[in-house]
Amino acid sequence: MNYSDRLNNVIPGGAHTYSRGDDQYPVNAPQLFERGEGSYLYTPEGEKFLDYGMALRAVTLGYGQKEIADAAIKEIYKGNNLTRPSLIELQAAELLVNLIPSVDMVKFAKNGSNVTTAAVKIARAYTGKKYIVRCYEHPFFSFDDWFIGDTPLKRGIPEEFGNLTLNFHYNDIDSLAVLFDKYFNQIAGVILEPATSDHPVDGFLNKVQELCHKNGSLFILDEMITGFRWHMQGAQVYYNVEPDLCTFGKGMANGFSVCALAGKREFMKIGGIKEEGTERVFLTSTTHGAEMCGLGAFVRTVEFYKSNNVVEHLWSYGEKLVTGMNNVAKEIGIQDNFMANGISCSPNYITKDSSGKASLAFRTLFSQELIKNGVLMPWIALSYAHGNSELEFTLNAVKIALAIYVKALDEGVEKYLVGPAIKPVFRTIN
Repeated sequence: MNYSDRLNNVIPGGAHTYSRGDDQYPVNAPQLFERGEGSYLYTPEGEKFLDYGMALRAVTLGYGQKEIADAAIKEIYKGNNLTRPSLIELQAAELLVNLIPSVDMVKFAKNGSNVTTAAVKIARAYTGKKYIVRCYEHPFFSFDDWFIGDTPLKRGIPEEFGNLTLNFHYNDIDSLAVLFDKYFNQIAGVILEPATSDHPVDGFLNKVQELCHKNGSLFILDEMITGFRWHMQGAQVYYNVEPDLCTFGKGMANGFSVCALAGKREFMKIGGIKEEGTERVFLTSTTHGAEMCGLGAFVRTVEFYKSNNVVEHLWSYGEKLVTGMNNVAKEIGIQDNFMANGISCSPNYITKDSSGKASLAFRTLFSQELIKNGVLMPWIALSYAHGNSELEFTLNAVKIALAIYVKALDEGVEKYLVGPAIKPVFRTIN
C-alpha cells in the first residue's frame, strides 16, 4: 500500500483534519511529509516543496523555528503537565490579558473548536437565550453540532441543534438586523471573523457590535486566522472594535497546539468558581488545555513577533506576492480567469474557467502544475520564513503553471488535469 492507502486504512478521512484529506489536493500532491524547515516541507523520500499551507495557517514564523522549539522543550523538561496550574500557565494568561485591550480573562484549550463552542456556551448562559447567529461567508467555526448542523453535513446531528444557528452576511448589516427583528429577544450571540478576503466597510463591525448590545446579545469575534496576522493585538485593534468575547489559535504558538477563549470579565467569570451562591456554568475542562510546552511556545512566539516585526513582514510579502501573481496573469492575458486578491497579510487566489465561472477544476490544475515545480499552494498562508528567494521561486513556478492554464482554457481543462478536481469540504455526499 502507498501512504494514502495506509493512512485511510487506519484514520477515517486519512487525516485528522478534513482539509488535509486526499480530496483537497491534486493526485500528484505528496501524500504525507516527514518534516518541515522554515517555509519548506520534505517527504520521507527527500523531495522538497516550498509551502504556502503552513500547517493550515498555524505556523507563522516558519517550521522548526529554534527559539520557539527550545522554549517548548524547556517546559517539557519541567514536567509538561502538572497536578495544579503551572507557572507558565499563569504567565501565558497574564501575557494575553496584557496584550489584547478587550481581554480581562482567558481560558486555554488545544483546538479552536473547543473555544468557539465555549464562547457560544457563555453567550447562552449569560443571556438566557438560545439562538446563535454566525456569518455565512466565514467557512469554519467549530466541529461541534451548533455549527456543523448548520452545514450540508447533517448526518449524526439532531435537526434541532442546527435549527438554533442562524445566518447573516458579511458587510450586510441589514441581514443581521432582520434576524434580530424576527427572533426578537431570542438571540444569545453573534459570531464572525473580523475579516477574511475583504475588509469591513462603512463601520460594519462596529454596527454589528451596536446591534448586539442594543438587543442584549454578545458580540463574539473569531480571530483564529486574523489574530497575530492583521495586528499583534488582533484584527479587533486593527479595525478599532472591541468584542465581548474573542477566540485565538492559529499563529499563537507557531504550530504548537494553543487556542484561547478570551474576553471581558463580566462574561468570562461565569465559568469561574469564586462567586459563591451563583449557578455554575461548566465552561471547558481539558486535561491538556494548558499543556506547558505549547504555552511556553506561545510566550516565546509573542517575544519573537515583537523583536522581528513579523506582522509587518506578512503584510509586505503578501503585497509583493499578490502583485507578482497578477502581473504574470496579465502578461499572458488571463487576468480575468486567474487573479490573486484579498487582504495582503492573508491573500487568496481565484480560478475561473473560459466562461468566467469560478472553477475547482482549474484551481486543481493550477495547484497540480505548481507542485510539479516544487510549490505547494492549496491556499496562501504566509510566514516570516518566506523571503525574497521564496518569492522569486514562487513567481517562476506561477509563470510556468499559468502557461498550462492558458492551454487548458483554450483546449479544455480535462486535457491537462490528471485525476479528479478537489471537492468542497462541506458537501453531503463523498
